[in-house]
Amino acid sequence: MARDLEPSCKKCRREGEKLFLKGTRCSTHRCGFARREYAPGQHGNRRTKLSNFGLQLREKQKVKRIYGILEKQFRGYFAKAASVKDVTGHVLLQFLERRLDNVIYQFGFASSRAQARQLVSHGFVRVNGRRVNIPSFLIKKDDAIEMKFQKTGQKLVKDNIETSKARNIPAWLSVDSDNFKGNVLRLPVREDVQYPVNEQLIVELYSR
Repeated sequence: MARDLEPSCKKCRREGEKLFLKGTRCSTHRCGFARREYAPGQHGNRRTKLSNFGLQLREKQKVKRIYGILEKQFRGYFAKAASVKDVTGHVLLQFLERRLDNVIYQFGFASSRAQARQLVSHGFVRVNGRRVNIPSFLIKKDDAIEMKFQKTGQKLVKDNIETSKARNIPAWLSVDSDNFKGNVLRLPVREDVQYPVNEQLIVELYSR
């Protein structure tokens, strides 16, 4: 499985905003973006004006980094969204929100999407009673999701639940934190996306 190994804090600095890729650390004084709020590299602190293409590219890169996916997979989501008879940008974001690793993160069982991917890959997650170890698995309405532990993992998830209590659970999900369970009440809509994203720029980029 291909992975993006670029340092997380460098990604935030490149996009010019906190993407909360390292969980609770992003809210502390140890956050790399808080210490250096400029782009990485020798000329990162220079002010530059982006072209239309540059704005579109940066928006696409930001969304990819928020959800932790690479270009080939992102293009696949866009192609699927473009084939649906609906607003392409909205469908694209719906696909990304429906990823199993994102749902585990939204439940508060993981401190970041990267950690959620690890929990899924290591076989801790059950969907409708069946083990699913594919982070990109797309959940559906009425799916029941739960965490199953053997010798390890439970303490980590408990700690994550405690630290994530201040985070709002999206309206399309319900969670029973005490029993490490959650349900999908409905499919997500555009208003459920909790990040400042301009999906139209992405559509324009891939439509060039």
